[in-house]
Amino acid sequence: MTYVYADQTAVLGPLATSAEPHTYDLCAEHSARLSAPRGWSVLRLAPDPDTVEPSRDDLLALADAVREAGRPAPAPDQDGPRLRLVHDTPGDQS
Repeated sequence: MTYVYADQTAVLGPLATSAEPHTYDLCAEHSARLSAPRGWSVLRLAPDPDTVEPSRDDLLALADAVREAGRPAPAPDQDGPRLRLVHDTPGDQS
C-alpha cells in the first residue's frame, strides 16, 4: 500500500519485492478493510492469481529468513554495559 497525495489516492497492490520508502505491506484482512481519508479514492491492483508464482527472489528471501531465525542469539556481555561518567562543572574549561 502506498499513498499518492497529489491524486488523493491510496493504492493497494501485491506485496513489494524490495523495500521502498513510504510503502507498507498489509495482510489480506487489513488490505480488505482499508479505508482512505474522506474525499480520497482507493485503487486496488489485484494480479491474476493463476499467473502469480513465487519468484527466485521470493524463495531466496524465505531461505534467508529461515536461516536468520535459526541462528542462536548472541550471548549478553557478562560485564554489563561499559559506561563512562562525564561531569560538567560550570566554569570548568579543562
